[in-house]
Amino acid sequence: MALDRDGRNLPPLRLHVPEPRFRPGDEVDFSDMPVPAAGATRRPDETAAPADMADLAYGLVRVLDDEYRAAGPWDPRLDGETLLKMLRAMALTRAFDERMFRAQRQGKTSFYMRCTGEEAVAIAAAFALHRDDMCFPSYRQQGLLIARDWPLVDMMNQIYSNRADRLQGRQMPIMYSSKEASFFSISGNLATQCPQAVGWAMASAARGDTRIAAVWCGEGSTAEGDFHSACIFASVYRAPVILNVVNNQWAISSFSGFAGAEATTFAARAVGYGIAGLRVDGNDPLAVYAATKWASDRARANVGPTLIELFTYRVEGHSTSDDPSQYRSVMESSKWPLGDPILRLKRHLIGLGLWDKERHAAMDLEVAHYVRDCAKEAEKNGILGHGLHQPLETLFEGVYEEMPWHLREQREQMFREAKAAKL
Repeated sequence: MALDRDGRNLPPLRLHVPEPRFRPGDEVDFSDMPVPAAGATRRPDETAAPADMADLAYGLVRVLDDEYRAAGPWDPRLDGETLLKMLRAMALTRAFDERMFRAQRQGKTSFYMRCTGEEAVAIAAAFALHRDDMCFPSYRQQGLLIARDWPLVDMMNQIYSNRADRLQGRQMPIMYSSKEASFFSISGNLATQCPQAVGWAMASAARGDTRIAAVWCGEGSTAEGDFHSACIFASVYRAPVILNVVNNQWAISSFSGFAGAEATTFAARAVGYGIAGLRVDGNDPLAVYAATKWASDRARANVGPTLIELFTYRVEGHSTSDDPSQYRSVMESSKWPLGDPILRLKRHLIGLGLWDKERHAAMDLEVAHYVRDCAKEAEKNGILGHGLHQPLETLFEGVYEEMPWHLREQREQMFREAKAAKL
């Protein structure tokens, strides 16, 4: 005990420092993690007031049960063709990740980030959105481009920063940009895409357009000021936007508790802003599709934004620069109670009589060969490990409509020095 200035005995103040449940070497047991039964969560009307659905920010929207059957009011009742397309897009994304991960290990590029176990987060959402809805991704939503049939060779050109890279080597590998695919430029700075998405959505509404915006950020990014600025503007102006928080439990080496996960859910951020909030099983493709479709219908009805927490797990390291075995138990990913999104959809389709193990194995082989062929095609344009592929003058282009005098001088100095060095 300590004496305060008035002489009273008071306990000393102390801070709480969050600790992850499991550290390297620990046995992993998620049996006490509350997982509501599939189909148990109610589905309100898309136009319901946020105050009437606060409970949904603390539950978990699930469609696929433990037997991989669709249950409950959130079942989107998709046709078999759509389900099979979603399954292939997820398998293709995983094959793409594997090939590009190996390319980084072979020195063909400097950096890569896989979305293993999180494929449904982007792909199921892409199927629920309109193709021209504007997406503001974080760096694990490559599935958005793949679901929209964007050429893999073009994505690989960007990863390799080669002479066919549409971004001319100016972005880090995996930070794609495609106006044609309604895919906004990825930023390495956390949460910057959130106010960008809200602003874009406000502009769409101001023009009387019909396109909405969707944005994705990690749970740690909700601690950034940009995220909260976005929520304020989205709430006040009822912007037609979907705010997706991908809660995959981990940042590069710190767990979600440092962003507030011990105190409440990330979907609960919506409650304080008067925004509709949903907490969704991010490893359930049908639940992700249903929640995104619900939120998009809400936005198109001019009722306002929705914040969706996608409860998932980051199976791989944060990036190729990370070794997760240094800060978490290697057992966590295999013990994660919500399973693997590809496996769950595969078994759902088998249960419907639309799929089988043999066709799935054939599909895995087909997409692996397709990705391999795309990689060979992209590598013809060069790889990052073989040096610069862009003309030097492009260093000064694409910023100003008319290049200012001091940059023209610097460019001429660069040319002189390059000539002297015989570059």
